[in-house]
Amino acid sequence: PHPKTHPNIMTSPNAAVGSDQPKAARPNVIFILTDDQGYGELGYTGNKYIRTPHLDELANSPHSVQFTDHHSGTTCAPTRSGLLTGHYANSTGVWHTIGGHSLLREDEFTLPQALGAVGYATAHLGKWHLGDATPLRPFERGFDLSIYHGGGGVGNAPDAWGNDYFDDTYFVNGEPKKFQGYCTDVWFSQTIEFIKSHEERKAKRDISEDKPFFVYLATNAPHHPFNVENKYADIYRKNAPTENQARFYGMVTNIDENVGRLRSELDEMGVADNTILIFMSDNGSGGGVSQLDKDGHVTEGPCNYNAGMRGMKGWEYEGGHRVPLLIHCPPTVLGPRTISSHDKNKGGQICNELTAYVDIMPTVLDLTNTPMPEGRQFHGVSLGPIVRGYEQPELHERAIVTDTQRVARPVKWFHSSVMKNKWRLINGMELYNLEDDPGQRTDVRADHPDLVAELRGEYDKWWDIVSDQFGRDVPYVLGRAEEEVVELSAHDIHNEASDVPWLQQHVRQAKVVSGYWALKVETAGTYTIELRRWPRSTNYTLTQGIDGDDSGWRKDCIQAENAGMYEGGVALPLRWAHVEVQGISLHSEIDPDAASAVFSVELETGETQLFAAFYDKGPPRVIAPYYVYVKKVA
Repeated sequence: PHPKTHPNIMTSPNAAVGSDQPKAARPNVIFILTDDQGYGELGYTGNKYIRTPHLDELANSPHSVQFTDHHSGTTCAPTRSGLLTGHYANSTGVWHTIGGHSLLREDEFTLPQALGAVGYATAHLGKWHLGDATPLRPFERGFDLSIYHGGGGVGNAPDAWGNDYFDDTYFVNGEPKKFQGYCTDVWFSQTIEFIKSHEERKAKRDISEDKPFFVYLATNAPHHPFNVENKYADIYRKNAPTENQARFYGMVTNIDENVGRLRSELDEMGVADNTILIFMSDNGSGGGVSQLDKDGHVTEGPCNYNAGMRGMKGWEYEGGHRVPLLIHCPPTVLGPRTISSHDKNKGGQICNELTAYVDIMPTVLDLTNTPMPEGRQFHGVSLGPIVRGYEQPELHERAIVTDTQRVARPVKWFHSSVMKNKWRLINGMELYNLEDDPGQRTDVRADHPDLVAELRGEYDKWWDIVSDQFGRDVPYVLGRAEEEVVELSAHDIHNEASDVPWLQQHVRQAKVVSGYWALKVETAGTYTIELRRWPRSTNYTLTQGIDGDDSGWRKDCIQAENAGMYEGGVALPLRWAHVEVQGISLHSEIDPDAASAVFSVELETGETQLFAAFYDKGPPRVIAPYYVYVKKVA
């Protein structure tokens, strides 16, 4: 079922605008999303130490709009789910980053699906973080081409073994392929190659000359681990309070350098004038801020700038979810722009109205004249009027809610912020007026009881919408295609603690958890279920440990303290393997020289839970296998 809407949650008035306009009117779109870069980690937002000249130039272009009060879903996967659906994250099944709660429901209609339906060529490069197995991978959600890493970051459990940001193996529409270079450079280089190929095909008349492209370029940087070439970190080592912040800032500068390279290539290819560029990050700072007190207030200084905000990534205060948003539309796309009085500045326009991640999909569809299928609605609105230079007074009156629910089942009011213009209701209790108190230091709820009641009412409306499907797991699907192997990792195990081995480092350390995978059997038949201690690509045995470096990690520019991410591995004295699914319970003794334990089961159609475990010697522990491979037998 499609997530509910509420009359007080706006739906886009522009969802079907321009559906009868010619395809030639549709511009190209490139949406750049960075990972863990806070609002204050850009030159144009007031940071005097960070070097981001290309993004600063883009922000100050007369054809750009800077959105200064834009808000995300507070962490990685939740923001992404809302960007690509126009729906609040919690309603899509995505309220966490691990534990089976970062999977985007299959019945959600996505931005690339909408654009593909009107003729766009679509590509995704970089981070996905919304599902790593059938049918939730990016190339199964509307992208013609997807080149991506696994899980929520390079080096997560579902990622190619041993990836360290340099010369990694990524997945190309599901198939592993080795790439040369630093991860961010690869994402931008592959974006450029996709666009060049697209334009060459147009020149050869292999595709229509009117066919536009949409690129979703989602970097994993500057997310931890802070791996970057020394030449970038060296820029900041003199001023940064910590080594990690110097590296983090260096990763941002590398992104900025790539933005400049991309824009130069667009100019050279002659497509810049018909290309909308959008830049945003997914949550507050995840590594650029230190020296916070217990309440989240930052002592700002060189290379430690939070734009005066309280909190950082994961916090319910502004620093957790206020993020940069730029929308650059050349005049050939929009025509002459009407500059509203409140939007004037020296270069680009500035919008100080409250906006949110759920506005991105309706905005892109509006600016590209793309209709939505009948019956589908958004929780956000199109910001097209602002981009075109007009006032949009309804933004001043609406309420937006964001929260951080890093738990198995969402809890009402947990780490939440209800926002209406410059008011913030935190956790249903604390009230702040950002006009007078941008650092959220003075709780004024006692002075405004009626406003507190109003904002609590807005939260209740939002909760009614997003909680409708909390009890419904998002499953991976078995049996959709003959002989398809569905690869599961410990990253997506469900348990009540939401405590899972989501990093390859956890796998190496043999982190012990138990739980289940949510599955849906689409075709009845015989299936093999293969349990592994290590991923197939390594071919280590079930009881084998790892001595030393088996990944060839870049010791010249990765901190020695992070060696455990890339080398070594604990040997487990495993004795038994066990599976339970659809009432079937099977177990067998482990062959210590085997790489896996394999079971054969007859499965019926329908949703189910797969419980799998190893048991070791001595006082036996229940240890979820770190990798499971399920295949339908022909």
